[in-house]
Amino acid sequence: MPATPTNVPEPSRTDPALIRNFCIIAHIDHGKSTLADRMLQLTGVVEQRQMRAQYLDRMDIERERGITIKSQAVRLPWAPTGGEDGTPGATHVLNMIDTPGHVDFTYEVSRSLAACEACVLLVDAAQGIEAQTLANLYLAMEHDLTIIPVLNKIDLPAAQPEKFAAELAHLIGCEPSDVLKVSAKTGEGVGELLDKVVEVTPPPVGDKDAPARAMIFDSVYDAYRGVVTYVKVVDGHLGKRERIRMMSTGAAHELLEIGVSSPEMKPADGLGVGEVGYLITGVKDVRQSKVGDTVTLLNKGAEEPLGGYKDPKPMVFSGLYPLDGSDYPELRDALDKLQLNDAALVYEPETSAALGFGFRVGFLGLLHLDVIRERLEREFGLDLIATAPNVIYRVIMEDGTEHTVTNPSEFPTGKIAEVFEPVVRATLLAPSEFIGAIMELCQSRRGTLLGMDYLSEDRVELRYTLPLAEIVFDFFDALKSKTRGYASLDYEPTGEQSADLVKVDILLHGDKVDAFSAITHKEKAYAYGVRLVGKLRELIPRQNFEVPIQAAIGSRVIARETVRAIRKDVLAKCYGGDISRKRKLLEKQKEGKKRMKMVGNVEVPQEAFIAVLSSDSAAGEVKGKK
Repeated sequence: MPATPTNVPEPSRTDPALIRNFCIIAHIDHGKSTLADRMLQLTGVVEQRQMRAQYLDRMDIERERGITIKSQAVRLPWAPTGGEDGTPGATHVLNMIDTPGHVDFTYEVSRSLAACEACVLLVDAAQGIEAQTLANLYLAMEHDLTIIPVLNKIDLPAAQPEKFAAELAHLIGCEPSDVLKVSAKTGEGVGELLDKVVEVTPPPVGDKDAPARAMIFDSVYDAYRGVVTYVKVVDGHLGKRERIRMMSTGAAHELLEIGVSSPEMKPADGLGVGEVGYLITGVKDVRQSKVGDTVTLLNKGAEEPLGGYKDPKPMVFSGLYPLDGSDYPELRDALDKLQLNDAALVYEPETSAALGFGFRVGFLGLLHLDVIRERLEREFGLDLIATAPNVIYRVIMEDGTEHTVTNPSEFPTGKIAEVFEPVVRATLLAPSEFIGAIMELCQSRRGTLLGMDYLSEDRVELRYTLPLAEIVFDFFDALKSKTRGYASLDYEPTGEQSADLVKVDILLHGDKVDAFSAITHKEKAYAYGVRLVGKLRELIPRQNFEVPIQAAIGSRVIARETVRAIRKDVLAKCYGGDISRKRKLLEKQKEGKKRMKMVGNVEVPQEAFIAVLSSDSAAGEVKGKK
């Protein structure tokens, strides 16, 4: 094994020819974070006594669920084996990014790829190529990166390295012998992989004499130091105590600290061409550091910004409301700070007659929703209600007007000509024995088969067009249970289609409760209405008068349940006597109930909202181990 220096060269003097920027991409549970651990140990940037499993996964949620949510950049020194005698060559600086594997965090992966020149495509030697492997490979090809194919977990008894090396080689267009075989758990082959990274990754290209330009690829908020911005320098040089300017906002700041992540923050004199590091300006305003923005010097700065990232398009919308209305300002500040750390988060204020003030938040998927809600509750101490997730619809009226609907309460009334819903192109990979079960599931979700290919004699790839609304709830759970956990799913938006959709309203005592409204397919509206009124009947406490709970499409009621009234026994004081006396008392009670019904209103308890609206009951969430 080559001798590896533990001291990182002074960043401001690193020759760009000795820099290698690469990331690790793979499906969930194929061992990216474990491989990153071995690289940290092998290069000596983390001492053995400080080492822990999944070292780069910093958040509690990541550690509990065993999944990576945030990309993490780290700087590693590595001296590759020089000649045949095994002597170490020149010490190179490797900037490695560990990326998430779940489809909901693809935006994190695409931003990481934009900061790299090569990527390590990792495949589990026991499971083979899966849906997200393909999706990440195509992303890397779009960015024109050098792809290094690697098989991991070769130490497992179930591993089939030769079979999956041939599959991977066929996919990328290389020889099976070019596929590296490593074990991230034991460390076998990791040194050879780092040598390969140095050998095939092109050094970063940039003009060191041009005005400084650096791309912001991530930010995080620190309560003590303000906004910490992570950048990749493309041209020129950024130095400590220089004044910088954000090109999109024009805001000017002084650089209080500049440095590299190795993997803890390590201050430096500056950053040159191709280097990845962090900037601290002491700014507390989170809106002044935008992912995709270009940083330049205030004096003699660049004129042209670098090409930014494509803005992510939210796939799923959900309302987030504080349980206590006075927490609304805290929720707004918390979302501002989270958006800094998660550029895929989109939100706008909204109000609900039932839930008060809150925000309509756009997410890339259901796991993204679940993680954001949990982070808001843990990191900022908020108690929240999340309304049932829904997607964006486009409604065209008969008079030609068009409405964009992100919330069922916005669904227009009147004569509707057409309703369009978003559709996705789903790629499903599974053993061939489960083809029938998968086809049955997709057809029940209004899917259309686009094609089917056998990757090998026992693995098949199915391509479907599916309405997004049909897969944001429990589709993934159903897919996993029907295929004993072997199937994998990836999807990408492909536009929209016309569909027969209706809005189902829930009426309590004749009044609509906007928070319970839902947009659903006409064929499934009845089942939805029956399920919801049945659930509400159990949750709403009995009143002094009878309360009808109805589900309606427009003015047509499709389901009804009744909460029986609480009745006082007015005949208790009548021992025998004339029946007319009893009848008189009952009639008097009836009149009172009628009067009460006219003036009474039904208070829906908070627990009922939480139980019915909580996305937990509907959300098909992936808790993949990685």
